[in-house]
Amino acid sequence: MQKTVKRIMMCTLAIMLAIPALSHASDLVDPALKPYSPVSGISGSLKSIGSDSMNNEMTLWAEGFLAHYPNVQIEIEGKGSSTAPPALVSGTAHFGPMSRPMKGNEIDNFEKRYGYKPTDLATSIDMLAVYVHKDNPIECLTLQQVDAIFSKTRRGGHDSDLRTWGDVGVTGRLANMPISLYGRNAASGTYGFFKDNALFGGDFKDEVKEQPGSSSVVQGVASELAGIGYSGIGYMTADVRAVPLAVSPNDQCVAAAPENAYTGEYPLARFLFVYVNHRPGSQINPLRREFIKYIFSRDGQEDVVRDGYYPVTQLIAKEQLEKMSIR
Repeated sequence: MQKTVKRIMMCTLAIMLAIPALSHASDLVDPALKPYSPVSGISGSLKSIGSDSMNNEMTLWAEGFLAHYPNVQIEIEGKGSSTAPPALVSGTAHFGPMSRPMKGNEIDNFEKRYGYKPTDLATSIDMLAVYVHKDNPIECLTLQQVDAIFSKTRRGGHDSDLRTWGDVGVTGRLANMPISLYGRNAASGTYGFFKDNALFGGDFKDEVKEQPGSSSVVQGVASELAGIGYSGIGYMTADVRAVPLAVSPNDQCVAAAPENAYTGEYPLARFLFVYVNHRPGSQINPLRREFIKYIFSRDGQEDVVRDGYYPVTQLIAKEQLEKMSIR
């Protein structure tokens, strides 16, 4: 799965470098993507269960879709990525948005039930940001420092625990303040992604204040000068800053900016997925087919940008649609 993600990311980069302007959000949408074209005879209901980080994105897609099909009903439930696989296995959800790839055991459970693997659709690109209060002057953190701040295992190799802002070089009134930690709960794909990639697979400190949603992490950090937390880039507000990150002490700091997500230089870039139950070679029912086509249309990818995430390209969209035998 990780090899697939890297391959798609590199393919996305190659195409995005061919798009001349990236200075405005609307310029991020590949001009080769076509607007959504509605069809007749679409009705019924859809249910999505999964990622909280993708709640707003799923809502925007639903609103855009319902503008074409007002008789369709769509229900969205976002309590964490780990709720998506069992909902797909049980058949209680048509779509399973996840901010991380499915784990091996989750795929196995699905395959035991249906005899084939779930289909993963890479819908958009996120950067998991490390947020601090807007008045915190910290200029950069290495992943090893992030690990030593959030983790009690320090698998990143930092030589000491980091407990105060002075420990990471901040001076002034913040220097002696204990670092106040905010994070997600274990049901969250964001929690799992951060654990695997920023904590090097280690364990979180017991002091991390676990939040039920991405926005509440940002709100917590915004409320405390000494706060720090992690959440998707789409949840950034004017009251927090995303700290530039370096892979190691010898590497340059990289800002959480669009161009750095597409190049892969930002170390916590990730795809946001929607998983579906689709038997390979079969035809998907018209309602689900059209919703997926909307996601990968120009309209759907403009919704991605509107939510603060980054769109996939026409080439990537075409590849995802082909997984569903959608032309």
